[in-house]
Amino acid sequence: MSYTLLLRNCGQLLTLAPTSATGPLAGPDQADWPIITDGYVACVHDRIVALGPMAELDEAQVTAATRVVHAAGRVVLPGLVECHTHLVFGGNRAAEFQRKLRGESYLDILAGGGGILSTVRATRAAPDAELLAAALRHLAGFRRYGITTLEAKSGYGLDAETELRLLRVAREAGRRQPIRVVSTFLGAHVPGPEYPGRPADYLTMLARDVLPQLDPAEVPFVDIFCEEGAFSVAQARDYLTRARELGFGLKIHAEQLHELGGCEMAAALGAISIDHADYLSAAGAARIARATGGRTVAVLLPLVPLFLRQERYAPGRKFIDAGLPVALSTDFNPGSCPSKNLWLALSMACLKMGLTPREALAAVTINAAWAIGQQQQCGSLEPGKRADLLVLDVATAEEIPYWLGENPVRHVIIGGELMADDNGWENA
Repeated sequence: MSYTLLLRNCGQLLTLAPTSATGPLAGPDQADWPIITDGYVACVHDRIVALGPMAELDEAQVTAATRVVHAAGRVVLPGLVECHTHLVFGGNRAAEFQRKLRGESYLDILAGGGGILSTVRATRAAPDAELLAAALRHLAGFRRYGITTLEAKSGYGLDAETELRLLRVAREAGRRQPIRVVSTFLGAHVPGPEYPGRPADYLTMLARDVLPQLDPAEVPFVDIFCEEGAFSVAQARDYLTRARELGFGLKIHAEQLHELGGCEMAAALGAISIDHADYLSAAGAARIARATGGRTVAVLLPLVPLFLRQERYAPGRKFIDAGLPVALSTDFNPGSCPSKNLWLALSMACLKMGLTPREALAAVTINAAWAIGQQQQCGSLEPGKRADLLVLDVATAEEIPYWLGENPVRHVIIGGELMADDNGWENA
């Protein structure tokens, strides 16, 4: 069959395809992926079918019906994979941001009924139509930054009814626009306000009343926040064990503020990712890498300490040197990171976590895909994968983190289709 879409004259084609690794890119492999100079990518409908140097392009497959795009020497790479977001919530916390700037602490705001509790109240009160409209607006914003696959956590209902609503809204948002949305159940964000001082009872309720209602085919992952003030390591272990018994993949928010051992515990249970990890030690990272064979991905969230004005960032350089695969995300949420700019997160990972540009690019593509179980569909440019591609307004990969805070995306292609809010394609 002739090509339906052809990108030609790609100055640098960043494949992100592993040269030898069979799992997430770890250690030296995280920077060892091919760049094709003066390349092309050919697609048939929603799949990539061929790529390589322009000299190897089969011009016989290019017909009058082929949409031909001249990348004109620009960088072309896979669509970004956003592997940790809290997509669906009500309201915002801009007023609390002003209070923080005046010096009020998070605990002071929380004691006055603010913080996550204010988002829970707004979310519970919001009708489904309002939550869906907001989620679709956020997804449109993510798409402009080149995100083509996105994980969406629940977690701002903190009761059975609202948590189930949030999952339904996330799935409906995924159906109504082109970004692939992968759902994660984070009912165990913190104990619900009806369970003061009773975190174990709250988890029991979730395990009894909510988890059995979920289909792992629709909600593949269960997550929990293991931290002081949320859930202990022992409580998280029991809850994740039950989730695993029900067929869910596992994730954990851990070591964000203290090194409690949550990351190692979850990895031992087979967690697909350990998220935050700001206080995970290099020794702990090395133990996780050895114990899991490099299959558990550390999802690092550099915009969170930036927004919260914290000094501590996850030691990403040490993680990679220890053989632990690293992915990056924004952690988009109303409290600690109201940003969709994954490019800024990439730059901050280079500046504050010690990643190289090539390592950071792998962290927002193929490793992020592994962190949400989508590595067979996206994250790299390989024949058979979904035709999710970006054309950037830069000439080299090294420029990407250099232009701090800028959005380099010129064109977004999802499933072989040019997104409608992009302009300026050159058709040969």
